[in-house]
Amino acid sequence: MNRLWAPWRIGYVTKKNKGTCIFCKAYKDNKDKDNFVFYRSKYCFALLNLFPYNNGHSMIVPNRHVGELDKLRDDEFLDIIHTKIKVLSLLKKVLRPNGFNIGINIGKDAGAGIKDHLHIHILPRWEGDTNFMPVIFNTKIISQSLEDLYKKLISL
Repeated sequence: MNRLWAPWRIGYVTKKNKGTCIFCKAYKDNKDKDNFVFYRSKYCFALLNLFPYNNGHSMIVPNRHVGELDKLRDDEFLDIIHTKIKVLSLLKKVLRPNGFNIGINIGKDAGAGIKDHLHIHILPRWEGDTNFMPVIFNTKIISQSLEDLYKKLISL
């Protein structure tokens, strides 16, 4: 069996959920740098995923704790769409990807790790980013630290 040394994951694996939603906490605690929140608007915010699938993996999250699209008010929904456009623009400037995957997992069985607080995933993609490593070794390489990317995103 091959092993990938990833000591940063221990925090995720051993984290005890105290009933606090991580998105609500990031919204309320006003520690944007610690939470990698790089953009805030009236009804939502954008942050980097702490356990990314690709470099620049971001999420857009409504400020209000809501788990379904149909529970959003029209002004919240519109703000989320405008924020998605803003985040795409920032990621294009900083990372210059060839494209994006954008998606929402609603419900545990659909892959939502945090099922009660809606969030939109934005994953930058590059030609060749699915190379032999994930195919042969089931290993993904992230080529930039969250801290470095965060600094670049907030500087724009």
